[in-house]
Order: sequence, then C-alpha cells, then structure tokens
Amino acid sequence: MKSKSTFGERIKLVAGVLLLLALCSFALGKKEKPVFYIIGDSTVRNGDGTGKNQQWGWGSFIADHFDTNRISIRNHAIGGRSSRTFITEGRWDRISKELQKGDYVIMQFGHNDAGPLDDTARARGTIRGIGDESKEIYNPITKRQEVVRTFGWYMRRYIREAKDKGAVPVVCSLIPRNNWKDGKVVRAADSYALWAEQVAKEEGAYFINLNELVAAKYEEMGADKVKPFFPVDHTHTNIDGAKLNAEIVVNAIKEVKPGKLKKYILGK
Repeated sequence: MKSKSTFGERIKLVAGVLLLLALCSFALGKKEKPVFYIIGDSTVRNGDGTGKNQQWGWGSFIADHFDTNRISIRNHAIGGRSSRTFITEGRWDRISKELQKGDYVIMQFGHNDAGPLDDTARARGTIRGIGDESKEIYNPITKRQEVVRTFGWYMRRYIREAKDKGAVPVVCSLIPRNNWKDGKVVRAADSYALWAEQVAKEEGAYFINLNELVAAKYEEMGADKVKPFFPVDHTHTNIDGAKLNAEIVVNAIKEVKPGKLKKYILGK
C-alpha cells in the first residue's frame, strides 16, 4: 500500500509540474497589449498635465476615447520642446528603447521649432524646411557644440526609428493658434504643417492634417465661440479646447486607419 501511495503521489506531482510549465509557457508566449505613445510640445501636454494653469494639451484626453484594457496610452509630450530638443534631451531615446512591434507613435511638433538655434533662453530652434542642411553651433544651454538639422530631418528620425522597431508612426501637423485674418484662422500651410505632411508622405507614414482640421472647425464655430478656449494666450487651449482637439484627432485616426489602431477606439 505504501508503494502504491508513493507512486500515486509521484504521478500527481509530475502532473502538477507539467501544468505549471504549461501555464508559464502560456504566460510567456502571451503578447502584451500594444502601447500608443504620444510625443510633442505643450499643445499636446501642458505643464504637469493637471490643467492648474488653465492650459491643457489634446494628448491629455486621448485615453478617454480608447479601450485602455486593450491598449496602453502614454503621453510623453512636454511643454517647451521642439522636434530637436525632444531628441537632444534623450526623451525620444528612452521611448525608442521601449518600442515594440505593434506599438504606435503619434507626433506633433512645430510650435517651438521656429525659435533661435542658439539663444541663451532655450536654444531649441531647427532649420526651416525638410532638407539635409545643418549648422554647427555652440549650445549655451548644454555648453557644448551641436549640429542642428532641419525640422524635416528630426521628423524623419522619429518616423524611421519607429518603423525600425515595428511600430506605426503617425505624423500630425501642429494645431493652429487663435489667430484670425479676414474671418479665417491663420494656418501654417506653407511652413510647418506643409513640411510635416511632406515628410510623412516621403517616409510612408500616416498623416493627420490637424492644422487644417482644427482651423476648419474653429471657423465653423466662429471666432467668438473659439475665443474662450484660449484664456491665457493665443496658443494654449483650456480643457474644452483640448477635448475638442482630441476628438478631432480621434476622428482623423478613424479616417486614416493607421495599422489596427482604430479597433481600440471606444464606440468605433
């Protein structure tokens, strides 16, 4: 009896081990949910993202439109950055190291790229255009020499490195400011919005013409109704303006259909 009991216990033990191995194998083989990364400047995420300064970026409300049980939303946008300084500060490198196949990166830069290349306040500007021009400068912020490239060069880097990791890049043109002329919102159709579109097309990335979409919506509403969206300045929206812009981004995602991103949208 003792021998039979021992044999039975061994069978149970072996079965338990096999079951544990099977569960571990399943857990290791199970794909984690994809990540939707958001990068940009203060119009995408303002301050600490709590709106305490009455200024919100549209990226802060993207998660409200997605099933976050199936996809993670990580808003890494930060105020004051240009397409250049988001890279030179190491922010993009940290994201790039985490990128995996099936992830998404949506990017919007341009508002801060028009600044000086080497001023003592921020030194965040980029060379205008999308060419291969470069200029070596002394950066008074970092206190070292730096080769500054064009806006398009930096945008290409985001797109190419995202693709190299198997992620899906989505380029947005910058949202318009609350500037009007002859009843129309002033666009950046001949500068940063145009350059963002050109680079996206050249690199085969998805493109959302946020500059035009938001401007058209503002014009539909009228200047008087849009004005309350900008309680502090003509660039940064309040919570209502940011939510509106986030909705425009999500609707555009439904239209351009980057990868499988649309299937994660709530109520799609």
